[in-house]
Amino acid sequence: MASDAAAQIKEKLDIATFLKGYLELTPAGKNFKARCPFHSERTASFMVSPDRGTWHCFGACNTGGDIFTFLMRYENIEFFEALKILAEKAGVVLEHANSPEERQFGVLYDINLAAKIFFVEELTKAAPIKEYIRTRGLKEATAAEFELGYAPQAKADALTLFLIKKGYKVQDIERSGLTIRSDRGGYFDRFRGRVMFPILNHFGKTVGFTGRILPEFDNGATGKYVNSPETAIFKKSKLIYGFFKTKNAVREKNTAFLVEGQMDFLLAYQDGVKNVVATSGTALTAEHLTVLRKHAEKVILSFDADEAGESATERAIDLAIGFDFDVRIFLLPKDIKDPAEFVEKHPGRLMAAAEQAVSARTFYFAKYLKEGPEKKSIRALLGKAKRLPSSVERSDWVHALARETDLREQDLFAEMDALAVQQVAPVAEQSASPSASTEQIGEKRATRWELIAENLISAALATKNFDLVRESEAMLPPRYREAVPYLEMNTNAPTPELQTLVNAMALKSGLGLAYSTTDLVRELKREHLKGQQEGILTAIRRAERLGDEIALRKLMQEFDVLSRELHT
Repeated sequence: MASDAAAQIKEKLDIATFLKGYLELTPAGKNFKARCPFHSERTASFMVSPDRGTWHCFGACNTGGDIFTFLMRYENIEFFEALKILAEKAGVVLEHANSPEERQFGVLYDINLAAKIFFVEELTKAAPIKEYIRTRGLKEATAAEFELGYAPQAKADALTLFLIKKGYKVQDIERSGLTIRSDRGGYFDRFRGRVMFPILNHFGKTVGFTGRILPEFDNGATGKYVNSPETAIFKKSKLIYGFFKTKNAVREKNTAFLVEGQMDFLLAYQDGVKNVVATSGTALTAEHLTVLRKHAEKVILSFDADEAGESATERAIDLAIGFDFDVRIFLLPKDIKDPAEFVEKHPGRLMAAAEQAVSARTFYFAKYLKEGPEKKSIRALLGKAKRLPSSVERSDWVHALARETDLREQDLFAEMDALAVQQVAPVAEQSASPSASTEQIGEKRATRWELIAENLISAALATKNFDLVRESEAMLPPRYREAVPYLEMNTNAPTPELQTLVNAMALKSGLGLAYSTTDLVRELKREHLKGQQEGILTAIRRAERLGDEIALRKLMQEFDVLSRELHT
């Protein structure tokens, strides 16, 4: 069963070792901490416990989990995909129970892998196609590294028959998007007469293809480039071409060089730009940028130098600004239409040229002020400025615009404030205080009483001194009081809900937050007394409704005692 396999995987894989492939972890006692990959922050609030096999963000996310939940959230994948990936890493053999979930994902990976092998083999037999690839500037080594292939034109169902002979059901082949069912009930290959570019997910699994039609078969009836359709394993809005190969370079340079198509990517990569990524000809999405933002703070955009490319560039800038990227634009020379042609005409110079990319502000000022400071253009630029997440950047834009147009800054600020801005993409979340509560159920956060209790317990864990906690035990909220023995003895709690709380507080102790335990005990007592007061007030209202004068006098006396104690 999946649950048994998951348990084996968690036993075999050290969560900290696995997460080091994604995050820069630093030791925090026996735990590790990092800046959270799920929201923008400057202070590390993301804790990892190798002993417990858990992680928790104490910042804006206020969430946590195990190795599976991290992988699912980070890579935007479902549980059975994560199970398959982690099982391979752990060397755990999954029993094929032929479950609907396993068939939904597993067989599609297998079919796409078999198709890639088929296309690569077909290319070895097609000398004219290999020559065409060479004329496009690609070296044989580059084509081999990225496993380019060829979908033959001569037979309409060559791949379909190949996969059927391999033992795959035609219904599954159709689900993969590699074959299409005709109106008469027959099947034919989606890709024919095309150079094939396999699309790998971020783990190196083949999940789909892009096919570029060869010039001799291009009659204008089909698209020059055709992608696999959306499937259970292929989501175009989330996948970035080449990212599996270049994500380490993107992370090291803290910069992604973003292009549109596969040929742009391959020639840039071949030319030495190893931090290049591509959108495979699809529109840039918020999901693409979410992935990139986990690895880089800067993005250099280099789209085609035509009207469509200029529109795509503008939309990409506005999207990337929403994710707080440092956005740069690589402006192609006037006689060059795309990065691929730049490499062909100026080999070895792309990296140096890309380093001269201009800022978004420079790009927009040149675009909107080329006809002079017209009212419409000024408003357009102020609208761009208003989208900036940073108030400092907004001010810089307005200052620069005032210099360029000889308009008064206060007038520009007033005009900008009056503009209504539609966000192109959600602004990246800002960091919350590391003292945020360990638990959030739906929209309900922990009370102040609970927050003080968990801070006191976390401080006790950090210092390995539970004296104050034991002395204050009667004042702790019930579930925190219940968790203390398991934290002190480092044992598992009897229920999943309590274990979640135990794990979170254990991780919080490693944040190194400077608490005054004396102050915490004092505040805990205040919250405890206020809670008792609330209980007595409820009882007083009940006694008033019932007309119970004896109970009412007693309750009023108790309330007065608590009030005096609360204010001493």
